[in-house]
Amino acid sequence: MGRQEDALLRELGRRIRAERERLQFTVTELAERARLSRRYVTEAEAGRANLTVLKLARIAFALKMGLGALCDLPALRPRSERVALVGLRGAGKSTLGKRLAREMEAPFVELDERVERLAGLRLAAIFDLEGVETYRRLEREALEEVLSEGQRMVIATGGSIVTSEDSWARLREACTTIWLRAAPEVHLERVFAQGDHRPMEGHPRALDELCNILDRRGALYAMADEQVETGGRTLDAVVEELVSRVDAAPRGI
Repeated sequence: MGRQEDALLRELGRRIRAERERLQFTVTELAERARLSRRYVTEAEAGRANLTVLKLARIAFALKMGLGALCDLPALRPRSERVALVGLRGAGKSTLGKRLAREMEAPFVELDERVERLAGLRLAAIFDLEGVETYRRLEREALEEVLSEGQRMVIATGGSIVTSEDSWARLREACTTIWLRAAPEVHLERVFAQGDHRPMEGHPRALDELCNILDRRGALYAMADEQVETGGRTLDAVVEELVSRVDAAPRGI
């Protein structure tokens, strides 16, 4: 079951519990009125029960409300076949993204490459000459350009996209987002392995800084639809899990 379905079940459970408490019913009383087991009602309120329509109808009747009122919940957002990978530098977004795109038989897009194309400058030059605000504007333009190109693709995003409220919201709206997680030490090791020693140049406490960045962004990354741990695992194992997550993602209700 996906995270969205889990959230709906939790919300439904919260409504059942709130209405039961408003009527001053105990769990046992509600179970007896609904002709269900006490354990089932407890699991329903916790958002863990397999709620069939018939059982929901019994609960709604016992709570003196219509089934429609009880189940008036937000619809699941349809999951897109566009997959967006997010995470810090060294998360493996490019390497894993290319492999996942090949498995999906879908195009692979590096969003920062599109930003550079729009600007006619390398990323470092954009930040040095134009500043963060210009980069954010170009990132949003590049994202819209990419999204207009099709309904099936894999996108590797810049590590800081989650700090741009508009772009992060748009990405989550249009794509199935996956956070590629790893410990800060793993991120730094991978960046070094790629021959990029910039994180240490003038920054002897690069690991501490990386830990601070992850602390600040962690809650934002956690808003992604899925999370996949990449540290201490083979490339094949992570790709296999990514394919499984994408295949299992519901496309709507």
